[in-house]
Amino acid sequence: MPYREPMPRDTLTKEQIVRTAIELLDDEGLDGLNMRSLGRRLGAAATAVYWHVKNKDDLILLAGDRVWDEIDLPDPDAAGWRAAATAMATGLHAMLSRHPWLVQAFGTHLFHGPGKARHDDRSLAVYEAAGFTGEQADRAAAAVFTFVLGDVLGASAMVSLTRRLSRDGADAEALIADTMVRAREVAMDFPRLRARLETPMATDYAAAPERTFEYGLQALLDGLEGRLGGLRPDASRA
Repeated sequence: MPYREPMPRDTLTKEQIVRTAIELLDDEGLDGLNMRSLGRRLGAAATAVYWHVKNKDDLILLAGDRVWDEIDLPDPDAAGWRAAATAMATGLHAMLSRHPWLVQAFGTHLFHGPGKARHDDRSLAVYEAAGFTGEQADRAAAAVFTFVLGDVLGASAMVSLTRRLSRDGADAEALIADTMVRAREVAMDFPRLRARLETPMATDYAAAPERTFEYGLQALLDGLEGRLGGLRPDASRA
């Protein structure tokens, strides 16, 4: 990165700091974020950053809330609850995939703020529009969120593992490929795994079929839609 003259603290803004922190987290992960490296990207002294944020944890909370604004929040009354639920879950999946550090940070930070609150409020509105009320809407929204989070967890963990191996001086790509070969060898002793891996579409032991996320999301929404009949006393007449 080319050298830049340090930026005076009064020309820095919290918006600049948070936006740059997100870029750094995307590139380097949680372990790569520190005030010195952030200052270099900003062209400012590390001490200048502290005039706008208290510490690294505070910065992670600010960055972690800001990325929720990337998710489009459709109106369930205009789009229909199911289309709105699909769009929000797909948008959440894409956001978490772009920012794998956020998935990892869920285990160490309690995130809160207007970005996440805005998303969560609209999510409840979607399931209330479907016909769920009170705790039912809460459970429906939580079930879909948990499914999305679970689906992106593997990819997030792989990004973190690859960075750690590379920092330790290992050839991460070769090591992971070798592990997949050994996992495949073990799997061949089990009949269903062997049959799966011997199909023309199979690539490696950890690979999932295409559109697995879409299939799972629609299956989950099918299940939630099916439960609505049991929640509405007049469902048969409707």
